[in-house]
Amino acid sequence: MKLSHLDQAGRARMVDVGDKPTSVRTAIAAGAIRMSSDAFQLVADQTVAKGDVLAVSEVAGTLAAKRTAELIPLCHPLGLDHVEVEATLDAGLPGVRIRAAVKAVGRTGVEMEALTAVSVGLLTVYDMVKSADAAMVIADVHLVEKKKAPLDT
Repeated sequence: MKLSHLDQAGRARMVDVGDKPTSVRTAIAAGAIRMSSDAFQLVADQTVAKGDVLAVSEVAGTLAAKRTAELIPLCHPLGLDHVEVEATLDAGLPGVRIRAAVKAVGRTGVEMEALTAVSVGLLTVYDMVKSADAAMVIADVHLVEKKKAPLDT
C-alpha cells in the first residue's frame, strides 16, 4: 500500500491536490470522555469553577477545526463553510460525548478538521474538570462519516 503523504524517497510531503476537482466535502466525527459520578454531577449542575463545560468545549472544538492545518503538519489549510460541534451529557458513561460536523467546498476532505474539533473539545472538558477528576479517560475518537458530492450547477 502506497501512502500518499510520502514521496519516492520516503520523506513526508503535503499531497498536491491542485488537479482534483472542487466538490462539497463533509465529515462527522465523534468521541467521549468518561469521568467519575461526582465530576459528572458538577458538569451537569454547571457548578464547575471554570464555567459552562459543554458550551466552552463546543467553542474550543469549533476554533480547533478552523486551525487544523496549523496543528497537523501535512493538512491543507481550508476555508470551512460550516462547523458544528455538539457536546452532550451521557449519564451512562458517565461523561460527555462530543460530535462535530464540518463542511467545505474544496479539493480535499475535512475529516481531519472534524476529528480535531472532537479531540480539542474533549481535551477542553478534561482541562475544565481535571480538578474534580484527574483520572478521566478520553476514548473512541473516530470518523463517523465522510462524504464528497459534486458542486451544484
